[in-house]
Amino acid sequence: MIIDTHAHLDMLNDPKRAIEEALEAGVEKIIVPGVEPDTFEKVIKLADEYENVYAQVGVHPSEAQKFSDDTAGRMMELAAHKKVVAIGEIGLDYYWDKTFVDVQKKVFKTQIEIANALKLPVVVHDREAHGDTFEILEQMGAKKVLLHCFSGSLEFAKRCVEKGWFIALGGVVTFKNAKKVRQVAKEIPLEHIMLETDTPYLTPHPYRGEENAPKYIVLSAKEIANLKDTALSEVERVTTANAQNFFNV
Repeated sequence: MIIDTHAHLDMLNDPKRAIEEALEAGVEKIIVPGVEPDTFEKVIKLADEYENVYAQVGVHPSEAQKFSDDTAGRMMELAAHKKVVAIGEIGLDYYWDKTFVDVQKKVFKTQIEIANALKLPVVVHDREAHGDTFEILEQMGAKKVLLHCFSGSLEFAKRCVEKGWFIALGGVVTFKNAKKVRQVAKEIPLEHIMLETDTPYLTPHPYRGEENAPKYIVLSAKEIANLKDTALSEVERVTTANAQNFFNV
């Protein structure tokens, strides 16, 4: 059994097929993140329609300018839904646009406050903003943290693990030129790692360039097993237990 902790099923033309193929591949649970206010109901609807699908509500840093007091109120209300398991994906992204960093930080903090109030985990998007991301998570007292699509150094990963946080790895770990991520996968204990696809993005080798899907998560799991010189079954067992406990699914 494997849990895909991050798949944008709502961005696929045929999510039903992706879910069926995932089940056939041994992926028994899929968690769909929110990205912007307009997607909240869509991801929750998917979770309602499929027993093995769960949802998150959150505003991605690139969409931070769409966040409002009304958004915060809707998040508080929707997060009470029985299949909403986290606040995400939230965080900071300095790669695409640094013109509204202050807005990103404010929205990130507000969403952590919501998670803290509801006692929900946070799923964090951090791209080229490692220092500020860590500082805000620490400052806001975030308890249960999963760093989605981890892209930092081994040293940064160790700092996060020392805080008790988790790291999510996906298709990038199969890229031979992704030296930092592969080093993190090799050195960080399985007890702090979860699996994800980030469907439809970041498809693993040898399907790189095609649309990603939860069924491909097995390829990432196999690569992590190779890097750690351990059995695939052990990677599946530990990362699944981590996700079950973290998301309470």
